[in-house]
Amino acid sequence: MSEELQVLQTVRLKGRPTTDQIAAACGLDSEAVDRVLRVQAESGRCTRTHGRHALAPAGRDRLRQLLAAERAGLDQPALARAYEDFDAYNTALKSLVTDWQLVDGTTVNDHSDAAYDAGIVERLTQLHTAFREPLAHLVGLAPRLGRYPRRLSDALARVRAGDHGWLARPLIDSYHTVWFELHEELLGLTGRERVHEAAAGRAG
Repeated sequence: MSEELQVLQTVRLKGRPTTDQIAAACGLDSEAVDRVLRVQAESGRCTRTHGRHALAPAGRDRLRQLLAAERAGLDQPALARAYEDFDAYNTALKSLVTDWQLVDGTTVNDHSDAAYDAGIVERLTQLHTAFREPLAHLVGLAPRLGRYPRRLSDALARVRAGDHGWLARPLIDSYHTVWFELHEELLGLTGRERVHEAAAGRAG
């Protein structure tokens, strides 16, 4: 598995991550990430500002090349079927997050109703459990996704421990953040575009 692909894709997905954030998402140690980033910076593919990394245009081009090569080596018909199966779980998560943010679809959830929030957490737990086998199947088809089961489980554990920010807070590896990144990975692996998925009501 290409460390270069892992690091560049993580930078793309996270926008302007720190080295530690990249390492945590990739499952690599910080030294390995630094090594890859130094080479990318020397090649003009990545930039670093105030400890945060970003892709330069050359880095985006390089990432597209790496992803295309990865796609060519995968079972695309099987991935397409797995993506269609994923859609039902994605729809369920979008509904769950909406209910977490809004009560009755209109009132901002101020999280004063502990029973209501507990119900959402239980729905998330059930969804997570149901998605384990389909996710394992996806990892079998595309081994680079191997970090996602642990990342989702870690986020859920924090939610169930009472730190509810880990359900949908942006800028951390909340359940919704990791799920969004997984969805982006699946779009790329199957050659889909998010704008087309959005038009079909499947993005989110």
